Amino acid sequence: MRNLPGAIGAAIQHFWVVRGNQGQRQGERTGSKDTGNRALVTGGKQMTGFVDLFTRLIEEEGLDRSFVHVRQTALPGYYRPSKDWDLVVVIDDELIAAVEFKSHVGPSFGNNFNNRVEEALGNASDLHTAFREGAFQTNSRPWTGYLMLVEDHPRSRAPVKIKSPHFLPFPIFEAASYLNRYDIFCTRLVRERLYDSACLLTSTRDHGLNGVYREPNEELSLFNFAASLQGRIRTAVKRLQK
Repeated sequence: MRNLPGAIGAAIQHFWVVRGNQGQRQGERTGSKDTGNRALVTGGKQMTGFVDLFTRLIEEEGLDRSFVHVRQTALPGYYRPSKDWDLVVVIDDELIAAVEFKSHVGPSFGNNFNNRVEEALGNASDLHTAFREGAFQTNSRPWTGYLMLVEDHPRSRAPVKIKSPHFLPFPIFEAASYLNRYDIFCTRLVRERLYDSACLLTSTRDHGLNGVYREPNEELSLFNFAASLQGRIRTAVKRLQK
């Protein structure tokens, strides 16, 4: 894609616009709004811009859109019957890739950080174990990706105290903010081979409406994330052509 930064900015802008619209529409039919941040997330369409962006990136590698699934995305699990992913690529009954697009917006970050971590770890373990046990009828391990967009907010940048009364936590977490924790988490997801690639983006609520974003760690850039996925798709397309 010639203008990948611009395309990312458009997805960021879409995210904040949709969240704002969801918050305004919430309660129009019932007469009441969900309390707190929940009013802005129950709509569930805010990451559609990223889904569309990666669908286009996959198509650029010569793969027909019919192989890219963004609605019927349930995959079998090992510890549970199935799990919906945000984007799935399937070619001739072979699972090629599965991607998750997640976000975390304040002002409350402490309540949800651990939930995001546990969810991502569980999804990866479930999928890879299901693959090992033959759920996908292929010898090629599926490519998995994890993208996280975090609001750039004073509370996400502030140092966080650690509660660990019995044992000392790893030093890397000392005085780390929630943004730092997401950086550490996404980096380790890849280094521990739980996901093939991970991406971390941040954006303020105000500047995000203009498509402004930041990549705090070059290793976790969207360019690297996209290149990794496109490389996997390219290999699959060559095999399909043969």
